[in-house]
Amino acid sequence: MLSKVLAKGNEAIAEGAIRAGCQAYFGYPITPQTELLEYMARRMPELGRVFVQAESEVAAISMVFGAAAAGARVMTSSSSPGISLKQEGISYLAANNLPAVIVNVMRGGPGLGNIAPAQADYFQATKGGGHGDYHSIVLAPSSVQEAMDLTSEAFDLADHYRVPVMVLTDGYIGQMMEPVSRREWQPHPEPKPWALSGAKDRPRNLFRSIFLEVEKLENVNLELQRKYRRIEQEQVRYFVEGLDDADLALVAYGTSARVARTAMRWARQEGLRVGLFRPVSLYPFPYAAIASLAGQVKAFLCVEMNAGQMIEDVRLASAGRAPAYLSNRLGGIVVSPEEVLAAIKRVYSGQEPAYGERDEKGGQ
Repeated sequence: MLSKVLAKGNEAIAEGAIRAGCQAYFGYPITPQTELLEYMARRMPELGRVFVQAESEVAAISMVFGAAAAGARVMTSSSSPGISLKQEGISYLAANNLPAVIVNVMRGGPGLGNIAPAQADYFQATKGGGHGDYHSIVLAPSSVQEAMDLTSEAFDLADHYRVPVMVLTDGYIGQMMEPVSRREWQPHPEPKPWALSGAKDRPRNLFRSIFLEVEKLENVNLELQRKYRRIEQEQVRYFVEGLDDADLALVAYGTSARVARTAMRWARQEGLRVGLFRPVSLYPFPYAAIASLAGQVKAFLCVEMNAGQMIEDVRLASAGRAPAYLSNRLGGIVVSPEEVLAAIKRVYSGQEPAYGERDEKGGQ
């Protein structure tokens, strides 16, 4: 029987990592994800596992590299500017085919910004973020339950493909509390003959990402690209609602998807045929599904807590067959259902949505 408890998002993520067999956690405190680090600081030593509060974000991701190279299931977490500091290390992980889980509880930016929820790290997460041609798998939960479950699954994905996997959430989901079912998770660790575990009875293993011979580095890159094509074929994830008869599709992830779902219900009550498409994997992005939808709906309306980042992938996928519009807020403000409903009505009337405009349900 499943046990249900009230849990904060950050703590649910930490519990998801523990249930997946996370053996080592390295992090540094930063709001709004510090509760995750605090939870791991208490639970990991209780379980005989490794917890280290590093002296900096750069040190933390370097420790992740070392533990991953030794074959451990390892995780780090931070929030936007802290993740920026980790980018060089994430690039090194990708170059060496090392599995690790990285959690980004996004906050407002750029710069130090504030501690309010935002989604402005989409480009950084999905397009690599650091130097070089690489990707991390990026998973975007929209509830506390999903945050816990996707974190658990992230460890299996990291091991299977030997890639960094990012759980991309925001301060709203990290701080909110919801009932969660504490499901028993059966980790699926894979053999790691490549790990630095001692070479007494085998040839030595070596990790490096410097190849001065350009042909060798090209081959390394080509091998990485073959792996990414496989991930793109096998790990696309999304949810849809109300799209069977829809002529307008809202596209949103994370907290924005929760808002969009409310606006969709309100629009349906007013006779507007609106549906919701929620990407769960931001990399690989569900291009084919959006492309198919572009042949059905008349338009897309992307709901984002940034200046418009995911909308570029929606436009790329739709290839001009259906226009994509934007309903958004910036700087840590969560777009409201009233604003999304106003944007829906503007799209139906053939106009561009107005920034911050609210429908009569919410007033001015």
